Amino acid sequence: MITYMVCNLPWMLGSIACTPSGTSVRAKRIVVSSTFFVTIIPLVYFFIQHKVHRIPGAYTCYSFFEWGLIFFDILYDAITEQEYREADLQVFLGPKVLTVPNMPPVQGQPMESVTPDGVATEKITSPNVQDVNRNQTILNLFPLNLSGMRPALSFLSDVYLSYIFWSIFTSLIPTLFYFSVWELGLAGQELALLSTLSPVFLGIGPLSRWAQSRDGQTTLHLMECLGLLAFALGSPVLRLVAVASAAAVAVLRQVAKWSADEGREWLTVSLGCLVAALLKQFNHSNNPLWPFVDNKKIVYNAAGLALTFIAIYETHTRPTTISSTPAKEKAKVQSPSVPSWFTAALPLGSLLFTIHNLVSDPSTLIAWSWTGYQNGVPRGPVPHLHGALTLIAQCAGLFVPILLVPSNAVDLLTHPVWFIFGTLSTYIMYMYRNWTGYAGGLGLALFLMSITPIVLGRAVHAAKGGAIKVFGVAMGVYCLFNLASIFTVAYAFVPGGVYFRERTDCVLIAQMACLALAFRWSQVNSQPLLVEMIPSKMTLSFSRALVAVISILSVLGTLYRWPSSPSRPWKSGPRIFNAGIWTVHFGIDNEGRDSQQGITNLIRDMQLDVVGLLETDLHRTAFGHRDLTRVAIEQLGYYVDIGPGPNSHTWGASLLSKFPIINSTHHLLPSPHGELAPAIEAVLDIYGTKVTVVVAHNGQEEDPLDRELQSQEIARIMAASHPRPLVFLGYVVTKPHAERPAPYKFLAEDGKVHDIDEEDEDRWCEYIFYRGLYRTSYARISRGSITDTELQIGQFALPKHGTGVTNETRPARYLRSHKETLPEHHWFPMEYYGDENQGGVNGHFYHVFMTPLYYDLPENAVL
Repeated sequence: MITYMVCNLPWMLGSIACTPSGTSVRAKRIVVSSTFFVTIIPLVYFFIQHKVHRIPGAYTCYSFFEWGLIFFDILYDAITEQEYREADLQVFLGPKVLTVPNMPPVQGQPMESVTPDGVATEKITSPNVQDVNRNQTILNLFPLNLSGMRPALSFLSDVYLSYIFWSIFTSLIPTLFYFSVWELGLAGQELALLSTLSPVFLGIGPLSRWAQSRDGQTTLHLMECLGLLAFALGSPVLRLVAVASAAAVAVLRQVAKWSADEGREWLTVSLGCLVAALLKQFNHSNNPLWPFVDNKKIVYNAAGLALTFIAIYETHTRPTTISSTPAKEKAKVQSPSVPSWFTAALPLGSLLFTIHNLVSDPSTLIAWSWTGYQNGVPRGPVPHLHGALTLIAQCAGLFVPILLVPSNAVDLLTHPVWFIFGTLSTYIMYMYRNWTGYAGGLGLALFLMSITPIVLGRAVHAAKGGAIKVFGVAMGVYCLFNLASIFTVAYAFVPGGVYFRERTDCVLIAQMACLALAFRWSQVNSQPLLVEMIPSKMTLSFSRALVAVISILSVLGTLYRWPSSPSRPWKSGPRIFNAGIWTVHFGIDNEGRDSQQGITNLIRDMQLDVVGLLETDLHRTAFGHRDLTRVAIEQLGYYVDIGPGPNSHTWGASLLSKFPIINSTHHLLPSPHGELAPAIEAVLDIYGTKVTVVVAHNGQEEDPLDRELQSQEIARIMAASHPRPLVFLGYVVTKPHAERPAPYKFLAEDGKVHDIDEEDEDRWCEYIFYRGLYRTSYARISRGSITDTELQIGQFALPKHGTGVTNETRPARYLRSHKETLPEHHWFPMEYYGDENQGGVNGHFYHVFMTPLYYDLPENAVL
């Protein structure tokens, strides 16, 4: 069904684009196709109600809308009969001779520009003979049936190359922050961010003129490909050099393109951003062409490079276009005065950062609003389900100037009322949570995309007085906002960070203050959109179609990635479950690549029913706005609580569960000095019994007061749920049995829990505690190349429903055993026996004890 709907997109939209405007056939096709695509919305809704929520009768409603699509599809095709009839088609027997004049006009003589309706509307000067011959030669390179599609191919090439720009531009910061993560502070490689200041070199006249030429653009495009080829480099240092060089070239080329095309690039740049966000949604929140994505998926990079070379070839061989802006229309619009370079640069820098930071991934705004579960259902939107709404809001925002540009009404978007709308949306997004906060985020997404032509238009116009000042300062503002936003959470590791601690509100205020300079607060700074910035009618038509396609594909992508079956525990019969804790180091492995798939593979092999993942808040420019839970959700089928969002200023904690999450609460543990510590308190329905799971990440040993206060708060949370069964999965930085104020005894004694194995003295940061359960196994798996911390797993058996643990004495809890004396469903995988030299899987093996530890159940245990 998804393939059927996707295939209808090019057919219906292409047929409408090829139908002459103003005809009844075109009107009917627009009405029927619109009805067809609108019907998809309730179709998707009832599909989810049937497939996910198992609502009786939902499939019946779904089938009505499914047959409705077929009806509208047939009705759409039936309109073709009217088109044939009105065209008065005739069939001839024998050869048909068609005479086409091919003599070019005399050089310098005027020729009429003819509209699709055949009406001469204006006169423009014909190109010289050399240009005509060159264009004819270029067209001859393409087959006859392909040359007629050249405008569409040119449009798609521009959008694709814009997507390549965004891919390289957004890959720079995650590539360089690999070094910051491992140093836990400034490592020096952060200076690579300054490569985005390359537009300052456009102050060199010959370089600027060359960069704006066709040959210059082609050469720079080819140089950008170094950023796409960087995936093949094994060294993180070499990869950073390649990406930083490519980013410098990409920004310089893009700025030169903006200046050369009088800012008409605002449309393709915006569409490229939407395409990048769409592909991230399809690819588990990873851009498939990022150089630090899993290098085993070489097919993505190879296909991306091939398409890039084809698009570059198309742009280089593209026929020279003839300016068709009527002189009368130019005369109607008075050329506005050149705005101040300073007031034009600040909004552009702020807009680039805000788009990158908030809407470059569809799930980022959801992470800002997420608070967990209540009564078994999420309190707000879910990243892997509702991210399509963010893309639709962005598409709607871009659709606004596309509609207003032809009527020269785009200046309405500079009115202060529109800025107030954007400011209120930002306030709601920051101050509120769940659906209310997300609604504010959607308003902000719409606002940001709608003002792109205004902000870029002012910058391009101001650059006529000096591009180096406008674009150099704009990129400088972009860099400063990046550093400020990262310092709000990394304040404990950077000099002067105390002044940025948790000040995301100040950063947002500064962003909006910079954007305010682009609005019409008085007639003095009123800058109407230049006629030269208005795209052609054909480009606007293609853009409307592509915006619609992106919106629909975002919904279909959600359906495609949706798990095909409800979540089930790995071993549902014996009432046992495996719980693990893993600090995944921001999803960056030891080689500087994304580690989502490697994390998922080990979780699958160990059959973990409950997983606590730490250092998972990646919705920042430094980490690529990724969601580390996405692959596990889609491939293995988990319920997920992604934990406190980026506006909570923590490094993040997430909970994956094969069991339904009844309720979950996010805690920010006391942190007067060091980094903020997150915790998730969740109640799971495990085989019909409510079990509390606590996932927490305490501060480091450098802040003893923080550790003491955080440990006391965690102990209070665990004690408050006593005597309910509980599993604690956390990072606490303490030696086993350490005296207070170290965290160990706060947790074990005040929290009323047992250590999973108090005889394991070789521990420092990760710990598992439990109560009200029978612990049957304990394993420690080496980190491999995934992260810098091991995976710890505890296996627990649940007492019979309505009963509790019959004997919690120490001898009853430490009946050590061998796996052979236990049923096989208690065993961990045999493939992971080994050491650093041999055995194991992908560098993971049972270490410390070189085997999992197994425990017998007390004789009177009731299961």
